[in-house]
Amino acid sequence: MARRTTASCRLCRRESEKLFLKGERCTSEKCAFLKREYAPGQHGQMRRRKKSDYAIQLREKQKAKRIYGVFEKQFENYFKKAERAKGATGEVLLQFLERRLDNLIYRACYAKSRSASRQLVGHGFVRVNGRKVNIPSFLVKAGDEVEMTGKDAQIKEIKETVKILEDRGIPEWIETSPGNLAVKIKRLPTKKDTGLKIEENLIVELYSK
Repeated sequence: MARRTTASCRLCRRESEKLFLKGERCTSEKCAFLKREYAPGQHGQMRRRKKSDYAIQLREKQKAKRIYGVFEKQFENYFKKAERAKGATGEVLLQFLERRLDNLIYRACYAKSRSASRQLVGHGFVRVNGRKVNIPSFLVKAGDEVEMTGKDAQIKEIKETVKILEDRGIPEWIETSPGNLAVKIKRLPTKKDTGLKIEENLIVELYSK
């Protein structure tokens, strides 16, 4: 399976905004983005030219890709599925990304970052409707019940993470039971549920060219 080797903080600097890829570190004074908000590379501090429409659309797509931790081909496949589905293509695209199992674990505050949640899923610590699922891209649906499993040490660590993240907030489309580390999908997520500043129409315009 492919994996990212680029430093997370460089990705934030490239998009000129925090993408919260490193959990707690992104909200602390240690965040590298606070020290160097300019783009990475030797020309990062130079005055930038006015961006073209294409550049703006591309950056929006890259930002969404990096936030959810998906690769180019995966993202393109999600877009094609969104085009075929009912509803506004951009909003359906965000819905697919939000429904990923690794994102659900992150949203439920059982992991500090989406990369950490991908590890939990990949290592077999997640069950969906009673069956073990180790595919981070698995799409949950309304009515699904998800629970965390594992050895006592692993469960203890996840519960400690829940306490640390108790102020983060839980989106309205899911219902969590921190006591037994379970999640119930009440309904499908909407754009508002993401809480992200993603202009999905720009992504649609990019792929429509």
